Amino acid sequence: MSGKYEPKGPVGHIVNGIEETAIAVLLGLMTMLTFINVILRYVFNSSLIWSLEVVLVLFSWLVLFGVSYAFKVTAHLGVDAVTNLLSPKGRKIAGLFAGAVCIFYAVLLCKGAWDQWAPFADLPPTTGTWFPTGLDTEARGRSFFETDQIPMLEWMRPLEDWINYGERYSKMPRMIPYLILPIASVLILFRICQATWRIWKDEATSLIVSHEAEDAVDDVAAMNRGD
Repeated sequence: MSGKYEPKGPVGHIVNGIEETAIAVLLGLMTMLTFINVILRYVFNSSLIWSLEVVLVLFSWLVLFGVSYAFKVTAHLGVDAVTNLLSPKGRKIAGLFAGAVCIFYAVLLCKGAWDQWAPFADLPPTTGTWFPTGLDTEARGRSFFETDQIPMLEWMRPLEDWINYGERYSKMPRMIPYLILPIASVLILFRICQATWRIWKDEATSLIVSHEAEDAVDDVAAMNRGD
């Protein structure tokens, strides 16, 4: 078993399609904005001053969202030269150990992501060094922090009453682009748990290892055979 993810059932295919569409939309928006700005700059001697920051935000969302998706489809690269020397039971134990370590790290990542984003949404971060031990209600909010150039969208104006005490935003608040931090960290934790569960159920032999080179060789061999 290669451990490669295959969506199961209609719901699995729908969710998989939504995730792939989201990644494609993010990449498409980045490409479109960059192309438009190049045309404006070199043809019309103008530019969208906010486009660079938007592209950076979209790229951040794409990377962080893609990390969790790559866990799902076992597309991350890894080294399995040692584990391949083990027996099937040994590989399973090694995979489960790796999964436990990754789950522990993902839990820490979730705490750090929340503590980073929460003040920008006028929410309390957690207390505790490693794991949440409570909420720090005395922490200073940062909901008034804005992005540098991204315009404030009119349909987001209710945020001014919800998190900024009625003060008007001239630019988009940072809590919007930073929102990917808790979302991505929770998705990463969820996907690692899924991958570890697949190993436990003997549906996969590896947590994240991708054999892109081997797959490419197999594809070329199949093409040469006319398959």
